[in-house]
Amino acid sequence: MKLGSVTVSALVIGALWGGIWMLVIGVLLMLVSGLAAAPPVAIASAVGVAMGGLTVLTKPQMRDRRAYFLAAAVSATGLLVVSAFRPFGAAFDEQLVYQLAALFIWAGLTVMSIGLCLDGYEPGGANRYRLEALLIRVLKGLAFVIFTIAVVLPFYVMVMTSLKSQQSLLANPLDFSIDLSQGYASLFRSYVELFTQYHFGTFLLNSAIVSVATVIITLLFAVPGAYAVARLRFPGQTFLSRSILLIYMVPAIVLVIPLYAVFSQAGLRNTLTGLMIVYPATTIPVALYMLQGYFRGLPSELEEAGLMDGLSRLGVIAKITLPLALPALASVSLYVFMIAWNEFLFAFMFLDDLDMFTLSRGVVSLNSSEVPRQHLMAGAVIATVPVLAIFLWFERFLVAGLTAGSVKG
Repeated sequence: MKLGSVTVSALVIGALWGGIWMLVIGVLLMLVSGLAAAPPVAIASAVGVAMGGLTVLTKPQMRDRRAYFLAAAVSATGLLVVSAFRPFGAAFDEQLVYQLAALFIWAGLTVMSIGLCLDGYEPGGANRYRLEALLIRVLKGLAFVIFTIAVVLPFYVMVMTSLKSQQSLLANPLDFSIDLSQGYASLFRSYVELFTQYHFGTFLLNSAIVSVATVIITLLFAVPGAYAVARLRFPGQTFLSRSILLIYMVPAIVLVIPLYAVFSQAGLRNTLTGLMIVYPATTIPVALYMLQGYFRGLPSELEEAGLMDGLSRLGVIAKITLPLALPALASVSLYVFMIAWNEFLFAFMFLDDLDMFTLSRGVVSLNSSEVPRQHLMAGAVIATVPVLAIFLWFERFLVAGLTAGSVKG
């Protein structure tokens, strides 16, 4: 019997997702539980082949939620039996709860991935377009999995390490499981000691002051500058509009040496004021570039109507242009804030006084043999979480501001 191209593709997709999810879930199981596992990727791929074949042989109209739950249960049972009750390469009675949870997560993700890839497909042949569409589905799923792992896994390791004790890290540096029985005081000891012994409260305050000041100064210069480039007519306007980002062609390390000499003579080294001068100088060009595109996309008729009603040019900007540009202003503010919050080179070169350290400079000061590794990871978590929370909160404004002005209406 000759197999159709869709059927063969289904078998390959089943093997692919079965093996990939076994590898991913197996590694996560080791990180979470500390179990010394050896994920049987080949066995999982074989079970995935069977699931891929069953999925494509099932009529599309019968692939409902109940069918997927049943398929997941069959997959979990099949893996358990074929692996001789060692679904992750370890005895099933070791960390039984974790292994059961990982087994059903593997089965659910495998069946769901196969089902999403084969949604609407039936056994037999298919034209080139449908096969290419099937390949695109698989590649999109793989890209999503790889991207998620690349983002989540380092953050997970960072957080778990910050919650470990020095003894447990020395006993097994690769064990990222957490013992909740030790109590909250012991669990969050690294974070408490950061603020009580390592001046992290001062670092946070300094970074907040510098970042907020950078945003304010950048907007004070970028808004009128971008509006002038977008709306007013003057000699050199086109050249200025196109050359705004030329400053980014100069490496920052080239600017550090002369700035260091100038700031030392002017008494601005080891001060937050020096950073408040340098940071806006690097963020104003990109803010100008982003805002001018948005201002060009705003209807000029609204501003002309305001001028006819007696408003001055500054009144038009304050009462008409800026309210309409709030998404762009929010996205620029967020972008500038993240640059200032995470900047390290200038802070490292200009700041030597511990009381003047920003957060990025303070985290680096923890990277020494005298500071336990869990404290360094706790500092990294503290540096990451605030900007991550702000980014997620203002994400809709960031997307709107970055895409605004790309299409003129």
